[in-house]
Amino acid sequence: MRSNTHTNNLIKDLVILGDFLILNALLLMFATYFPLMSGWEGAKIRLFIVTVNFALVIGHVYWSPIVHMRLVSVGDIIRRVTGLVSVTILVAYLMMKGISLHNTRVGIQLMVFGIAYGTNLLLARYIERCIIKKYRQTGRNTRMAIFVGADSELLNVYDRLIDDASKGYKIGGYYADKEMEDIPENVTLKHLGTMNDFMNMLATDSNPVAADELYVCLSRRDRDTIRKISNYCDKNVIRFYYVPVSVETLGIDLKRELLDDIEIFTTYENPLQNPVNKVIKRTFDILVSSVLLICVLPLLPIIWLIIKIQSPGPLFFTQARTGLDGKEFMMYKFRSMHVNADADRLQATADDPRKYPFGNFMRKSNIDELPQFWNVLRGDMSIVGPRPHMLLHTEQYSQLIDKYMVRHFVKPGVTGWAQVTGFRGETKEVWQMEGRVKRDIWYMEHWTIWLDIRIIWMTAKTIFIHDKKAY
Repeated sequence: MRSNTHTNNLIKDLVILGDFLILNALLLMFATYFPLMSGWEGAKIRLFIVTVNFALVIGHVYWSPIVHMRLVSVGDIIRRVTGLVSVTILVAYLMMKGISLHNTRVGIQLMVFGIAYGTNLLLARYIERCIIKKYRQTGRNTRMAIFVGADSELLNVYDRLIDDASKGYKIGGYYADKEMEDIPENVTLKHLGTMNDFMNMLATDSNPVAADELYVCLSRRDRDTIRKISNYCDKNVIRFYYVPVSVETLGIDLKRELLDDIEIFTTYENPLQNPVNKVIKRTFDILVSSVLLICVLPLLPIIWLIIKIQSPGPLFFTQARTGLDGKEFMMYKFRSMHVNADADRLQATADDPRKYPFGNFMRKSNIDELPQFWNVLRGDMSIVGPRPHMLLHTEQYSQLIDKYMVRHFVKPGVTGWAQVTGFRGETKEVWQMEGRVKRDIWYMEHWTIWLDIRIIWMTAKTIFIHDKKAY
């Protein structure tokens, strides 16, 4: 087993150890300060501590930590922590009820403890992730990848693996009968030998492939060679990845579906076409938007008064936008600009003279977007989704960008994946809108409720860390 695998296992073990340390520190605090446990005798407290610790062992069997993995999202980590805490509390509850049936308040105690433990685990995961990234940026705990083939698609794989040093990837080079063409100057990719050299290496046990992952980009006509490489990887615990060569791709993303027992492919996969996912997302939207609107109500008189003082006119700005399936709807915002005739034609700019001071503040802090939660409650919008554009822009960009209208297969959102990944604000050039559309389609194809939560969290951070593109 390679040294980085040993290190990864060590990191995982340390994370698990940290989970138990946090658990027992909280258990001692609860036993000392929690009112519902104040009357417990020592034996009962010890039984409670042992039971919850055993339950955490069971929890780790099903929901072991993944914070040490290289290609893992915040949503994956949150989902893992939620599963771990849920299983731990459920197992502890069943055990405590079986051991001490007369204790009718154990459920409340465990529920409160679970919330506290889950919150602390999420904070710990954030700290652990930061430490692991810093550790890998120093060149330690790396993972070696080798390419097989000379196709340009491997350069795209190269970019994905090394774009962030915290992923801990190193590229050893590539084997191919010819050298790669058009390698950028900033890319250091060594030609290690020919395909014969590589296949001879696989046939000799004395000189194993020094890699943790192999990315093979060969024509499907070389299926025998690909199969031999795959079998070698299986026997030597090397992760095998097949990358289709560029001439064999159609230039479009195809998603696998089944029509009875026939395998077919479609251009876009939309998880929100699933009725269960629709219910989950809609329920989440209703609950969150209801809470936020209740919180906003007391602020309305204050916002109304400031707006009236600085800019005479209505409190709300309403505008027709393009929504689900290309249908129009009226979107609501707090009015952040003076009343003007260009609202349906011109985007806001950094030094837009139409803005007044408090309106500028609302735009930078996202306060002007709060009335859109009424659109969410009505069903016109979702909390997360592609941002709805004014009708003029929909007409213009649908002519300029081939896949522009695809973003309307889902409800528009108050915030979205494009906005939290650098494509917020004014779109001066077509390429900026193309980048936004690509991210909107990616969100549509990869939706999960955990991705929504991640995007909401990234958006919430902009309230405290100003987004330079918010104007």
